[in-house]
Amino acid sequence: MSNKIDKHTALAGLSLGKATEYREIYAPDLLQAVPRSINRDELNLGASLPFSGADRWNGYELSWLNAKGKPEVAILRCEVPATSPNLIESKSFKLYLNSFNQSHFDSITSVRETISKDLSQCAGEKVNVLLFKAAEFSQMQIESFDAVSIDDLDIEVHGYQLDSSNLTAKGQLVSETLSSDLLKSNCLITNQPDWGSVCIRYQGPQINHEGLLRYLISFRQHNEFHEQCVERIFCDIMSHCKPQKLSVYARYTRRGGLDINPFRSNFENIYPEARLARQ
Repeated sequence: MSNKIDKHTALAGLSLGKATEYREIYAPDLLQAVPRSINRDELNLGASLPFSGADRWNGYELSWLNAKGKPEVAILRCEVPATSPNLIESKSFKLYLNSFNQSHFDSITSVRETISKDLSQCAGEKVNVLLFKAAEFSQMQIESFDAVSIDDLDIEVHGYQLDSSNLTAKGQLVSETLSSDLLKSNCLITNQPDWGSVCIRYQGPQINHEGLLRYLISFRQHNEFHEQCVERIFCDIMSHCKPQKLSVYARYTRRGGLDINPFRSNFENIYPEARLARQ
């Protein structure tokens, strides 16, 4: 008997793309999980993943009431391990955070522990959560990828459907870090555009930069969740270019007060937080 999860069945129950009532009293049942196996089966990924990493989320619309009824605000950051059986569906995450609006909590620690518990239960693995008070907001600086941008390459582009055949590599071994701000894909369910910047760090035969840029642009009419796109990029580069070391990190612009930043690597941990200008 197959253990594969039917994609359409798994997605049918999500609130994404449907009219939704906004609840302002704490409601952990709003969180919805999406099995990672939906995409990983298509990529022929088994139980032994070729990467590690995390999905780093930043939430900018978190508020609750303290014991005296006074509103408090914070910025949330959490990391969902790539090894978790589920990713967290973004609209459900937004609705869940909104449910704190008229809920009383004794302390910011209580809020953080509650969110960590609920996200961990949804993802199926421990999710670390940090909350930053208003006094800490000014410490969150805008930075950029420490990488060579390939966006200024003067190329002609004729295809906007996913095409991994653009990826090639040959010649001497190199170590380089490349970036592009031209990543755009579409939501798997609503078809709304998802805008992102991607950083690719690798060691191996030199990847053809023009081909890499065409490949990234070919996501322009492709429908997948953020996390799925990054895993596809990782797997396609490994398959076609065969680097010994590879990291793929995408930072997407926010929607509904949340930005999603998936990181996948076979040799290093997720980088220190650095928000990009478009975020």
